[in-house]
Amino acid sequence: AFRSWTQGLLGSFRQIAIDGKCLRGTARGAHSPVHMVSAFATELGLALGQEKVADKSNEITAIPALLAALDVEGCLVSLDAMGCQKEV
Repeated sequence: AFRSWTQGLLGSFRQIAIDGKCLRGTARGAHSPVHMVSAFATELGLALGQEKVADKSNEITAIPALLAALDVEGCLVSLDAMGCQKEV
C-alpha cells in the first residue's frame, strides 16, 4: 500500500537516488550491524522503499531486489560505485 501511494506521488520526471547505510547502534556483541539500501525520491524528499542487506553480503545483492519492487521505468536512477556492477 505504501509503495503504490508513493508511486502515485511521482510526476513525469523522476529522479531516484539509491544508497546503502549501516544503521548506527545495531552492532551488539557478536551481532553484525544492520545494513539497509534505500531509494529516495529527490524531488519529493521521500523515501520510496528500503531493502535489508543479507548478513555476510553487500549492497550488490539488495539493490536488484529494491529496484524490482519499485517502478523505475523512465526514471533517472543514481547510484554510487557499489551499484556499478553487472548484477545491478
